Amino acid sequence: MVHGGYGQGYGQGSYGQQGYGRRRHGQGTYGGGGHDRGYGRDYGQGGYSRQGNYGQGGYGGQGGYGGDYGQGGYDQGGYGHGDYGQGYGRDYGQGGYGQSPYRYPDAGYDQRPPTEYGRRPRAPRRRRRLGPLKALLLLVLAYAVFMIAVPLIAWNRVDKVAYEPTGERAEDGSGTNYLIVGSDSREGLTRAERRRLGTGDASGRRTDTIMVLHVPDTPAPPTLVSFPRDSYVRIPGHDWNKINAAFSFGGPKLLAATIESNTGLRIDGYVEIGFGGFVTIVEALDGVRMCLPEPIKDEKAHIDLKAGCQNLSGPNALGYVRARYFDKLGDIGRAQRQRQFMAAVMKETMQPSTIFHPIRYTTVGMAYGDAITVGKGTGPLDMARFALAMRAISSGKGTTLGVPYADLGYSTPVGSAVKWDTEKALQLFRALKNDTPIPPDLLPDEKEIKPDSN
Repeated sequence: MVHGGYGQGYGQGSYGQQGYGRRRHGQGTYGGGGHDRGYGRDYGQGGYSRQGNYGQGGYGGQGGYGGDYGQGGYDQGGYGHGDYGQGYGRDYGQGGYGQSPYRYPDAGYDQRPPTEYGRRPRAPRRRRRLGPLKALLLLVLAYAVFMIAVPLIAWNRVDKVAYEPTGERAEDGSGTNYLIVGSDSREGLTRAERRRLGTGDASGRRTDTIMVLHVPDTPAPPTLVSFPRDSYVRIPGHDWNKINAAFSFGGPKLLAATIESNTGLRIDGYVEIGFGGFVTIVEALDGVRMCLPEPIKDEKAHIDLKAGCQNLSGPNALGYVRARYFDKLGDIGRAQRQRQFMAAVMKETMQPSTIFHPIRYTTVGMAYGDAITVGKGTGPLDMARFALAMRAISSGKGTTLGVPYADLGYSTPVGSAVKWDTEKALQLFRALKNDTPIPPDLLPDEKEIKPDSN
């Protein structure tokens, strides 16, 4: 180690006593005697200097005075009292490697040692964490999108058919009227499925179910009216016949025209479901629970059901809504069971166990999309209104009834038929057309058979 002289490199006496250096690590660098004094230029004196660029007292020295970054290098005491000496500075507080911590008590920035070129290393960036509230909101938003997406996808799978009658039509009345048709079409069923469901091999399309759902414009509850399929009515262009013959003769258009001409109600929407589609929906719901007051055995419908509450699977459900030969009311009793079962299906569809179960919700939604046919011009909002009305019916907030009749065995040229009670039937149709209350004497007691309340 060399004493004397004036340094230009890392200062005089760096890590030493009163050493004087000339080159970068020149004389006196790491020179004699520990952590004391010296005189230099580049990094200051005493430590990595006293006077000079980085101030006095930098990393050491007693009582150094700084030039460029304030007195005492990077702090009072450089990096502190103690290990590396006493100095006076401003920036990093007292202590450094000595008595004080690396961080100035009142400052929020890093106090790690500067690099070779005098710059502090960058602090690592903090990763933003998603808070629990934001995560919950994102989850709710995602499920809301899912709830909307499933019906829209299902809607794109629905078949559309022309149903609006041509020629003269019934005048518009209050509310909206949906024609609901359950056809006995075997289309899409394999031979094995026909045997399993007991549908037979009949060709063509007939109607096992004909109903009109009336949704008022007022807050009044909806009304579901069933038409016995053997009702004897005038069919436009085909004289008098049973009402289900209209569907065989001219499909949805002629059936809608027949309903309009015999009731005065304008048909605003159309919904149809076949045998296969009906079974698909019931099985997607894992069956529908019904409470039967008495056993039902009907060989032609292929059912043998016990009394009491039970879960009706697809084949049993189909047989249940088709059965009529065991019932002394025949077609009237069948229409009653069809209304009740349809209400039960809608109730099960709207259960929280269906809506809030993603897999079940999707399965049921796709089953409806594949099973039903709607009229052209019927949109998703129309079907949403239809579904809400059916939900009201299923929860007991609506009215269900059949067209009043006078004779169940009316003799006609086309066989035994159902003759309407003309006066009462017209009272019913006028009430629906004008959105007025249905006369109480037209409302039957249909509480014998009902969905399971559990």
